[in-house]
Amino acid sequence: MKQIAIFASGAGSNARQLIRHFQHSPLARVSLIVCNKPGAGVLDIAAEYGIPTLLLDRQLFLNTDTYIKELKARHIDFVVLAGFLWKVPANLVQAFPQRIINIHPALLPKYGGKGMYGNFVHEAVIAAGETESGITIHYVNEFYDEGAPILQERCTITPDDTPATLAQKIHLLEHQWYPVIVERLLSQLPQ
Repeated sequence: MKQIAIFASGAGSNARQLIRHFQHSPLARVSLIVCNKPGAGVLDIAAEYGIPTLLLDRQLFLNTDTYIKELKARHIDFVVLAGFLWKVPANLVQAFPQRIINIHPALLPKYGGKGMYGNFVHEAVIAAGETESGITIHYVNEFYDEGAPILQERCTITPDDTPATLAQKIHLLEHQWYPVIVERLLSQLPQ
């Protein structure tokens, strides 16, 4: 059975969807929640489901192999970013080649990069007068939102949409597609 680590910084709605999706799966399970914010909602979700957590120290994360060793010791096969706001360091990307993915709340390469997350993205999309937005699921490399795309799904933006209503549309796409894509990628990994 494959072991998934979810990295998250916030409330954890995508983490909850992934946990539920794999709760009774013979393929994989979420076996670790990694978080960089004490008190984040995702930690409560982990407690609710009895999933161990790991709280990150920024300097250790960015400048050492400490967490790579920890992930390897826990036999983690796949890393899923779900609202994780730190850039993943090159050594972690190299330790899990093509085994770290992210979901971004826009159609990359538009509205990506440092500082483009959550409502900042939705505000920018609305301000630009876009008629569609969506999600991008992509592999993670050493740069914000520049890894190879895996899937893009779109939604229409109406003249009445606000950043809040667009966020709701995006969350629906995220919750529908992220677990499916994670499962697909895990099923393609060697045994």
